[in-house]
Amino acid sequence: MTTLLDATDLDAADPLARFRDEFELPDGIYLVGNSLGAIPRRAREYVNTELDRWATLGVEGHFTGELAWKDYHVLVADQMARLVGASTDEVVAMNGLSVNLHLLMISFYRPTQTRHKILIEDHAFPSDHFVAESQIRQRGFDPATSLITVPPRDGEETLRTEDILEVIAEHGDSLAMIMLPGVQYYTGQVMAMAEITAAGHGVGATVGFDLAHAAGNIELSLHEWDVDFAAWCSYKYLNSGPGGVAGAFVHQRHIDDQTLPKLIGWWGTNPDTRFKMATEFDPIPTVDSWQLSNAPILPLAALRASLDIIDEAGGIAALRKKSVQQIEFLDRRLAETLGDRVASLTPTALDQRGCQFALQVTSGNGREVFEALEHARVLCDWREPDVIRAAPVPLYNSFADIDRFVSILEEVVQ
Repeated sequence: MTTLLDATDLDAADPLARFRDEFELPDGIYLVGNSLGAIPRRAREYVNTELDRWATLGVEGHFTGELAWKDYHVLVADQMARLVGASTDEVVAMNGLSVNLHLLMISFYRPTQTRHKILIEDHAFPSDHFVAESQIRQRGFDPATSLITVPPRDGEETLRTEDILEVIAEHGDSLAMIMLPGVQYYTGQVMAMAEITAAGHGVGATVGFDLAHAAGNIELSLHEWDVDFAAWCSYKYLNSGPGGVAGAFVHQRHIDDQTLPKLIGWWGTNPDTRFKMATEFDPIPTVDSWQLSNAPILPLAALRASLDIIDEAGGIAALRKKSVQQIEFLDRRLAETLGDRVASLTPTALDQRGCQFALQVTSGNGREVFEALEHARVLCDWREPDVIRAAPVPLYNSFADIDRFVSILEEVVQ
């Protein structure tokens, strides 16, 4: 617990406070790292290094030195694996999030006439819904009968785990895949991933997660939970910059399964023989075999900068420890300052929430309040129909940021 310490005391005692200086922040209070993380100062250095290598080495940069571009994606594999609770062989940085979901669903959505349904949440992020729907259509099925959605109960905003498990059991014989978020984008709810995975496997379905709002936010154990696949972007809590390269996970037990269908490309074949230009695909014996093309070096350089800072800060466990303190502090400040004038849709239990708060203004003028916050240079974001999302990020947000946010929010609401 943060007890009743004020923001000044908490910042003074914060072992991660110095990492705020590792980032360049817009003027004002930046609480929107759940949408786009702040730029690491050293990202300029890392990206400029690659620009200089490009200028001086040209094509030889692919093969020269420890930063050789042909293996550049490997430089972040260890760090990404630690963030999601996986082995290095199970994680690769490639493509964008939706592209990775499509590639992984080609492998893990294998419908039959009797088992063809995909289970998603009713309020899924649009891209997840579109990916699932298009995969169903591509396999010759109809989303009207093959796409199952689980909604919150009437009058509730978050999903109950028991309801998800009930739907899994209900459709078990016909359920081919479960694809849910690790953290729900609108409410900030953390899903019971281990329990859902076990239930899905229990009825014979594959289970995957969209970790866009989870990677770098909460502690994950994908390998231990036996998750089949997962994908995530890196421009939110991993601070890789707009449109930054995404990540993908495939559980070790699937990697050597040559019966899995997949789209194949040059960068997924054995690097020892790749440049012999053979046309017989020899899959890399890791998740790297799902790669299609060579890595985007400049976005990866920015990601490396952020991952190095996360490591120096003590990794996801240290970030989560501070995040819990910030969550409790913001809870307390909202309760004592705004009372019932602002409600949070985010679950109260710490194991069901990350650093994002989903706030509703109970008077119903939430959009006006959001715009007034913007005018006051408090940067949050708005999600229809009526939620202000605010996310204190432990790497660069201080307790003073939270305190000032609540004070300004109180003024605006009044």
